[in-house]
Amino acid sequence: MDSDHDRSSAGGGKGAWPQASNRPAAARDTSEYIEPTPSAPVPAPVPDPSVTGRGIAGLSLPYQVVAALALSLIGLLACTQVAMVFLHVAPSNTLSKQHDKTIDRWILPEFEQNWKLFAPNPLQQNVAVHVRAEVVGTDGRRTTRWMNLTYEDAKGIRGNFFPSHVDQNELRRGWDFYVNSHDSENRPIGPRGDLSERYVRRIAMLRLSERDYGGTIERIQLRSATSSIAPPPWSNEKISTQPVHRVLPWWTVTPDDLPERDAEQDRDTAHGVEENQ
Repeated sequence: MDSDHDRSSAGGGKGAWPQASNRPAAARDTSEYIEPTPSAPVPAPVPDPSVTGRGIAGLSLPYQVVAALALSLIGLLACTQVAMVFLHVAPSNTLSKQHDKTIDRWILPEFEQNWKLFAPNPLQQNVAVHVRAEVVGTDGRRTTRWMNLTYEDAKGIRGNFFPSHVDQNELRRGWDFYVNSHDSENRPIGPRGDLSERYVRRIAMLRLSERDYGGTIERIQLRSATSSIAPPPWSNEKISTQPVHRVLPWWTVTPDDLPERDAEQDRDTAHGVEENQ
């Protein structure tokens, strides 16, 4: 029996290790290559026609033409609006004066702007303030020539690296104060009118007191000379540069109009006269 068993083992017969064929698949040798079963080819994705393009490029040719025309019209209207608003708020110039009616028809009333591009607007006029006085002296009563107060201030400004605020602003702002608080007939508008009148009278008397007229100033008169600035050579605008005068009435000088030192002298003189009486 031993010999039979040995032969069957050595010959590899059908009965050799029968238990190996009955083992589960997980226990078998996995080193053996198993050819995979061929799978079906995956089809390529089909693009969705609704997302082939974005924006105008995704539209058909007729719609692209319509969209381009609409955008061009919107851009033209936007540029026109910006140009009209700029001419409306900018200081008066040759172009705005030539097309003022067109600008007003476009802007008013829907797009009205209550502001200016430059505040205040650049000055386009020269304004000079003059004063003259009625003097009573030993030779009788006489009227002085007009003195240009603005010119006197300008002399203190030109060539001065540090001009005073008095030379720059006192007379100019005082005259603006008077003009803005009086009507065209030089009648005061509200309580600020009387205040502005007293202010310019004191300025005038302060300047006149620096000169010796050989007598006592009893009355003063002021006027303004306004002349437009000539346009540049390249402009076709025609502007008269002749000065326009605004003459104020004569004012009787009171002690309140005099500088402090002159007022004190007048009070001392009046006090001495009373004592002598």
